[in-house]
Amino acid sequence: MKKMGNRISEDKVEKIRNSVDIVDVISEYVQLKKQGRNLIGLCPFHGEKTPSFSVSPEKQLYHCFGCGAGGNVFSFVMATHGYEFLESVKHLARRVNIDLPELEQNEKDKTSTEYNLMVSGSELAAKLYHHLLMNTEQGKNAFQYLKERGFTEEMISTFSLGFAPNTWDTLAHFFEKRKVPLNIMEQIGLLAKRDFDGKYFDRFRDRVMFPIWNKDGKIIGFGGRIIGNEQPKYLNSPESKIFNKSKILYGFHIARPEMRKKNEAVLFEGYVDVITAWQAGVRNGVATLGTAITDEQAKLIRRNAETVIICYDSDRAGLKATYRAIEILEAHNCHIKVASLPEGYDPDDYIQKYGLEKFRNEVIGANQTTMAFKMNFLRKGKNLQNEAERMKYIEDVLSEITSLSKAIERDHYLRQLSQEFSLSLDALKQELYRLYKIKKRNNNSHNDHHLPKMKGKFVTEKKLLPAFHNAERMLLAYMMKDINIACTVQEKIGGNFNIDEYHAIVAHLYAYYGEGNEPNSSQFIQRLNDEKLSRIATEIAMMTISEQLSEQELNDYIKQITNYPKVIEIEKKERLRKEAESREDYKMAANIAMEIIQMKKELKH
Repeated sequence: MKKMGNRISEDKVEKIRNSVDIVDVISEYVQLKKQGRNLIGLCPFHGEKTPSFSVSPEKQLYHCFGCGAGGNVFSFVMATHGYEFLESVKHLARRVNIDLPELEQNEKDKTSTEYNLMVSGSELAAKLYHHLLMNTEQGKNAFQYLKERGFTEEMISTFSLGFAPNTWDTLAHFFEKRKVPLNIMEQIGLLAKRDFDGKYFDRFRDRVMFPIWNKDGKIIGFGGRIIGNEQPKYLNSPESKIFNKSKILYGFHIARPEMRKKNEAVLFEGYVDVITAWQAGVRNGVATLGTAITDEQAKLIRRNAETVIICYDSDRAGLKATYRAIEILEAHNCHIKVASLPEGYDPDDYIQKYGLEKFRNEVIGANQTTMAFKMNFLRKGKNLQNEAERMKYIEDVLSEITSLSKAIERDHYLRQLSQEFSLSLDALKQELYRLYKIKKRNNNSHNDHHLPKMKGKFVTEKKLLPAFHNAERMLLAYMMKDINIACTVQEKIGGNFNIDEYHAIVAHLYAYYGEGNEPNSSQFIQRLNDEKLSRIATEIAMMTISEQLSEQELNDYIKQITNYPKVIEIEKKERLRKEAESREDYKMAANIAMEIIQMKKELKH
C-alpha cells in the first residue's frame, strides 16, 4: 500500500479512514448480506456465483477467499477506481467533507496555472475539431473518409473524433479569441512557433483528430491521421506535463465499466483498433499508444480486470510485442489469452474485410492460450525438417513449459510435442526436469516451488498447512487483536517466525505497537508498504478466532514455531544416517542415530 510521504499527515489519513464506514462504500458496488459478525457478497474483482467476498464492520476490512483481494477502505477505492493511494484519500475525504489544505495548496501551486490551462486548452481544441468535422464544409472530406472506413456517427460521437483543417492558424486564432495562452498550447504540442517571425501556427493540419484521455476522462493529448498522402501518416502529441504515453491506455475511461463487469480487458496496439472493435461489440478494449506495454499500464489494467486478451497486429513486430506483453502482464498476475489474426492483418483491417461479427466471434472469441501462442511464435522462421532447428524448437518449447504452474497444462503440451515429433513422453519429461533445475538454479528463487519432482513426475497438489504454519497464522491474528499477546510473544520468541512474510509482518507489528498505537488491524495494514504483505495481513486479520487465548494455547503455538527448525534439523540428520548406511559406514550411522535420539528427547521436553 502506498504512502503519501510528507504530503499529508498520518493523523489526517486516520481521521478520514475513521470517518468512513467500509460497509457503506462497498455496498455501492456489492450487494452484501449479513452472515454472523461479517457481511458477504459476490466479489467485484473476479467472476463468481457463490459469495466468497467478506466484509468486517468491526475490523473495517474486506477479504475475498476466492481471489485473495483484501485490505481496508483505501485499498477498495484504489482497486475499484484504478486510483493511486493519494487519489483514494482525496476521494474519501470529499465523501466525508474533510478538507485537505496541505494538498489543496500544493495542487493549487502546481495546477491552477499551467496544468489546468493545458487540460482546458486540450478540451477546447477537441470541441473545435469535432465541430469542424461534423458541421462545416472544411470537414466534409474527413467525414466522408471516416464513413468509408466504416465509422458511424455513434463511433465518431463516442470517441469525440474531429478534424484539423488544412490551414495554418485556425486553432491559433481560436485560442487567441478565448485568451488561452499560446505559449502554454505550444508546450503541449497543439501549436508551434515560426522561427522567422515568432508567430504561432497549428501543428495538426489536414488530419482526422483522435482525442486521448487520461484515466479520469480528461483530454490530455491527440493523435492525428493525415487525410492525404503526406508524411508522417500519424502524428501524436509530444510528451508534456499532462501527457505521458507510458502511463496512458487509450479508451480506458470508456472501457472501464465493461472491463469491471466482465473482469476482462482486450488490449490493442492503436486507437483505431479500439474504436472499430467497440463498434463490433468489444466494449472493454484499450490500447497502448504505439509503444510496448509498461508496468504502469499493466498495473492499471490489473486493478480493473483479471483476464487480458491481447489482440496485436499479426506481423513480426506485432508478434514480438505480444510475446513481451505476455511477460509484463503475467508479472502483474494477469490471466492472459491471445487473439490470433491471419498473417498480414491488424484488427481494423480484419474488420474492414470480414465484418464485425466475424471479428467478435472468430478472433476475440476464438482466443488461444499463451502457451499455444508461444509455440506458434517459436516456429516462425524455423525449418522443422532440419534436425538442428527442430531440436532447438523443441528445447525452446520445453523451456516455456517449465513456467507452467498446472500439471495438466504441462502434460497437454508435452503430449503434443511427443505426438508431433514421435518422441518418447518419458524422454521429454526428463529433459523438462533438467531444464527446470537449470532455470531454478539460474533464478535462485522460490518462485518455481510449484514444480517439485516426486517419483519422476511433477506435482502441484495443494497440501494442508503444516502445524507450525497454522500456529504462526493464529498467533499473528491474536497479536493484531491484543497488544498484551504481542508483547508476550515478543519477549518469548521475538521475530523468529519461520515463514518469511510472517516474519516481516510481525516486525512491522512490533514497530507499530512500539510507537504507542492501539490494536487496530485496519490502521496497521494501512502502514504496510508492500501489497503482498497487506493482502496476507488482511487475510489473517479476517480469520475467525476466539475472544480469549488461553496460556496453554499460547504456549502450544510458540512451541510449534520454535520446534520447527529443530524438526528440520532432525530430518536432515535422518538423511545423513541413511546416506551413511548406504555407504556401509555403520559406525557413522550409529553415531548419527544417537544424536537423533538425543535431539528428539530435547524436543519433547
